Amino acid sequence: MEDGTEHPPGGAAWDEDDTAAVVRTVGKLVKLCRERSGMTQAELGAAIGYSLEQVSSVERGRRVPKPEFLSKADEVLHADGLLTALQKDVAEARYPKKVRDLAKLEADAVELGAYSNHNMHGLLQTEEYARALYGMRWPAFSEEQIDQHVSARMARQEVIRRSQPPTLTFIQEEVTLRRPIGGSMVLRRQLEHLLEVGRLRHVSIQLMPTGREEHAGMAGEIRLIRLSDGTTLGHSEAQLSSRVISTPKDVHILEMRYGFLRAQALSPRESVSAIEKILGET
Repeated sequence: MEDGTEHPPGGAAWDEDDTAAVVRTVGKLVKLCRERSGMTQAELGAAIGYSLEQVSSVERGRRVPKPEFLSKADEVLHADGLLTALQKDVAEARYPKKVRDLAKLEADAVELGAYSNHNMHGLLQTEEYARALYGMRWPAFSEEQIDQHVSARMARQEVIRRSQPPTLTFIQEEVTLRRPIGGSMVLRRQLEHLLEVGRLRHVSIQLMPTGREEHAGMAGEIRLIRLSDGTTLGHSEAQLSSRVISTPKDVHILEMRYGFLRAQALSPRESVSAIEKILGET
């Protein structure tokens, strides 16, 4: 997350030409500015706090530079804001395409609804909880890949804190609050974070008790995104794929199921008490 992400040939997390092109272009500009200033890669690295290998990887387009890398390099190389101006493009290139696409939809949303049944929803996760989740993926992610995915997940959460945020409703299966992802202390801090986010006026969090006999979510997770133009979309994520659901009939089914789920779950007030009780037991 703090560092750039390097990917070996054949194992690249960048599977989109546009992303790779951005990274290569930034690398070429860094190299051009460095050579124009008469500095070696080692000298630039020493001046901005990076190793020769890291600078070399950035220049070859194999590492996505941090914003700090660009701002420090801009200053040391007297690039007059050229490298700093690339920070936004590079920040977007750090994230997998499916995450960027989902973030764009969420950024245009006026209402978001989600039912999660196996772990905490991504918009509710703490950084250490998210890191623990990605750390248990198989095939195993490299540290760089974990950093990339965690960065993307944390960036998506900006939608919660923006000046005019959407209305957000979450239904969390009880087991997601009890499963000790990352260990008991990580879970405790995750539950505390859940209570903190739940106090925001535009956020509603409901708990679905395990003991419920009636349950409209047996077919799996549900995500609904209502856009500013009035359109409502569904979003489905499976083991190896994710897709947007736009067919009106299918979206209506998801909306109906989500409505039933909200009625079957504990109320937001009851959910706060339940979360506090689980926190006390953790």
